[in-house]
Amino acid sequence: MNTLGVLRVGDRVVFRGDEHTVVALAGTSVRLVAASGRHSVVLLPYLLSAVDFAVIGVRSPEGFAPLGLLDGVPAEVAERARLWERHLIEVESGHMPDSDSNAAPRPEYDTAHTTLAQREAAKARELTALGVDCKQRTVQRMRRRYREQGVWGLVDQRLVGRNRPTGNIDERVVTATVHVIEAQTPASTGTKARVMGQVRRRVEEEHGAGVVPMPSTSTFYRLLDVLSVGRHTFGSAATRRSSANRPTRPFTPTTAARPGEQVQIDTTPLDVMTVMDDGVVGRAELTIAVDVATRTICAALLHPARPKAVDASLLLARMLVPEPMRPGWSEALRMSASRIPHTRLMSVDQRMEHAAAKPVIAPETIVIDHGKVFVSETFLRACQSLGISVQPAHPGTPTDKSVVERTFSSINTLFCQHVTGYTGRDVTRRGARVDADTVWNVADLQDLLDEWVVAGWQVRPHEGLRHPYAPERILSPNDAYAALVAAAGHVPVVLDRDAYIEMLPAVWRSINDYGVQIDYRTYDSAELNPYRRQPSPMSAKSGKWEIHYDPYDLSRVWVRDHHRDQGWIEAPWVHQGLVNRPFADFTWRYARRLATQRGVDTTNETSLAVVLAALLRRCEDGPGPDQAATARARASTDMPQRPRVPPPTPQDLDEETRDDGDGAEQEVETVAKVIPFEEFNPFEEGDAW
Repeated sequence: MNTLGVLRVGDRVVFRGDEHTVVALAGTSVRLVAASGRHSVVLLPYLLSAVDFAVIGVRSPEGFAPLGLLDGVPAEVAERARLWERHLIEVESGHMPDSDSNAAPRPEYDTAHTTLAQREAAKARELTALGVDCKQRTVQRMRRRYREQGVWGLVDQRLVGRNRPTGNIDERVVTATVHVIEAQTPASTGTKARVMGQVRRRVEEEHGAGVVPMPSTSTFYRLLDVLSVGRHTFGSAATRRSSANRPTRPFTPTTAARPGEQVQIDTTPLDVMTVMDDGVVGRAELTIAVDVATRTICAALLHPARPKAVDASLLLARMLVPEPMRPGWSEALRMSASRIPHTRLMSVDQRMEHAAAKPVIAPETIVIDHGKVFVSETFLRACQSLGISVQPAHPGTPTDKSVVERTFSSINTLFCQHVTGYTGRDVTRRGARVDADTVWNVADLQDLLDEWVVAGWQVRPHEGLRHPYAPERILSPNDAYAALVAAAGHVPVVLDRDAYIEMLPAVWRSINDYGVQIDYRTYDSAELNPYRRQPSPMSAKSGKWEIHYDPYDLSRVWVRDHHRDQGWIEAPWVHQGLVNRPFADFTWRYARRLATQRGVDTTNETSLAVVLAALLRRCEDGPGPDQAATARARASTDMPQRPRVPPPTPQDLDEETRDDGDGAEQEVETVAKVIPFEEFNPFEEGDAW
């Protein structure tokens, strides 16, 4: 049995590489005299915790017995180990552990009249008589193991393996199974029989055929159940890949103590079908920026396709400039200019009040993934000019952006599922008529999302937000912002209207008599009169003027006034009264392509404005089944990875039958009827198309 050692006066000890003699003990202090005669007084805890401390001539006590391991073995195995302990104690001391200390020991175990070897032989005979196959060497081996490991040394290790998760299966089979299960992560989901065949081939390749015994099918299946826990090896492939991306290091939740300390940005397809400008129904891309400390959605931007570098910079501008300070924001909120065809539940004044109350957070650090949009020079330079640190996440590690990833899920459950055209998170949860029920275009959906963020998300209590001085209180993002601003004691000053315009993309153009022209759009203002046909002071740009524009609202541009303190001159589009609604650059490009297909002069700005107005009106109504099918067919033939199909001629479309070559005639369905027109009317054509 292990006993605690003692330290007495006169003992010689090793301390800091020298031999010392203990000459006095006073409370927790020990006086030592080194071999060189040097005296020192050391605190007892400091002496005992020294790395090289040892009492010379005294055996150090053994490590404490691992008593907790007995709870992990079968009850009969633990009981047998405890029974061995009782017999060994009797061999050592002459008495059983629970016997009376005043009672006389049994003669064969009396330590006063027998030797240790005689007691070991007597114990071997006794156990043999009890039905235990035991010899004197067995008793000696058990005594040695008991001194070294305590009760755990008396456990039959052959029976311990039966309680392991993998049982008594050969370790080489277990190792091969682990490797094969890891290889299933990128593969398509298969069956356990396939995995068993792969394990058998791997074992035979590494160790030879017939060398390693394979377990039975049922035993191997139980092994797979144990080794594949949490891996989804035989479940969803998407869940399996997502689980494999979790870091193996200890996971620490992302925390922030003040607004803007860390902002996470990411992009994902929105789970809502929208009507694109060409009539095709598809899913738009959503890019959001979420503040970790307050869970505030700083900005949310929808794109009909993958975002570009200019979109990331525009998102940054929307984060740093409050909505009421953006140019043209009050006009866009007028009920007459609203594009959402439904009864609003709040007035314009209430909406402006909510938007003004939404916190505008200036980020200190932005966490991005390795998408080319966020690692582009345009976005990185914009962050550098604002003093924002950019922190890339580890590749394939979504947990580095866990807050924004979880926010995407919240948007799906709290917003998307209540919008017409909701698709569900995968095809197994998608309805039967999602395409037919889609009614919102990208601009309408963006307006709905902005309103939900202000009036829904920002005032909704969030389980992950707690008051710093009252942890039991659940806060909303707006409440958390107010509490953390009070705790931090400061609030960053946000940018103004001029800074917002400064962050927009820029082009260089001349100011002519008719104004400024960008991509066949003319912008003009009375404030440009002093600068018409005049060069700018920027000689490096050949006298052209710097013009900034919002790619999601081309109804106006801003010209830098180099002669008036570098201010801005706002110039509206001359045909904005004809369109009477905001439009994006991708909408304008598609309107030009549509005009080209119809034979309209694409250099005539008035004709393009009429085509654009008809296009926007048609997108509000949404496509009918015939129009959507035609648009999808056109889009599929325009895909570059497919061979282009030559357009049918009018003669082919007018044919009612064709010959298959075997003399049989087959009826052909007319796809479309080409009607030549003399005078182009885009409104009628838009309704008919």
